[in-house]
Amino acid sequence: MRWRGGVAFGFVLVGAVSCSSVDDRAVADEAAAFLRALQKGDGAGACARLLPRAAESLESGGKACADEVLGLDVAVGGVRGVEVWGDHALVRAGGQAVFLSRWGPGWRVAAAGCEARPDEPYACEVEA
Repeated sequence: MRWRGGVAFGFVLVGAVSCSSVDDRAVADEAAAFLRALQKGDGAGACARLLPRAAESLESGGKACADEVLGLDVAVGGVRGVEVWGDHALVRAGGQAVFLSRWGPGWRVAAAGCEARPDEPYACEVEA
């Protein structure tokens, strides 16, 4: 799995995958909660919704994730679309994408503030 410089998941989609609406709703809710925390200025709440690797990637130079996450260029907006592929998901919100991965019984944000690039992986503000 490669994350630096762009998001690429370690799986291949061969065709459309039918997903339960339960997963779609859980993914949408988790992404929306992450974005609401950012909108409210709740860095600790936003970091609690990140995969541990994603949160750790923000903790550089002695700065805490809760402080760093609030300085990212992540567009906050309503969820416009959800795609779930097994243990990975993509949510379109605020003109950007949020990627999530299954974590225990729920979902966590793996990458956020992601912009699509033609013929390249997404470029993300935060990623695991």
